[in-house]
Amino acid sequence: MANDEPGIEPAAETKKTGRPEKMKKNLEQRLARIGGQVKGIARMIENDVYCDDILNQVTAVHSALSSVRNILLENHIQNCVLHSIENKEYEIINELMVTLKRMLK
Repeated sequence: MANDEPGIEPAAETKKTGRPEKMKKNLEQRLARIGGQVKGIARMIENDVYCDDILNQVTAVHSALSSVRNILLENHIQNCVLHSIENKEYEIINELMVTLKRMLK
């Protein structure tokens, strides 16, 4: 998906993945909630809220993003990777390995 936002580079090759509508809605809701939490953290900093309280909110956002990542990873392996392997498109394995290495940093 191409993105014109600063700091977000579009993929060299734009690919798309169809997701079940229920999953898509779930991810959209989670991300909207995370966006609200991040804005709340910014307000906390603006209002000089106690560091420990802010750190707890940052931890909650980190956990929420990890959940989104895990849902997407599971869907990617069960659908995209499996489909590519079934079609003898084995370069998907290298792509997955690069993604996993990046995730584990």
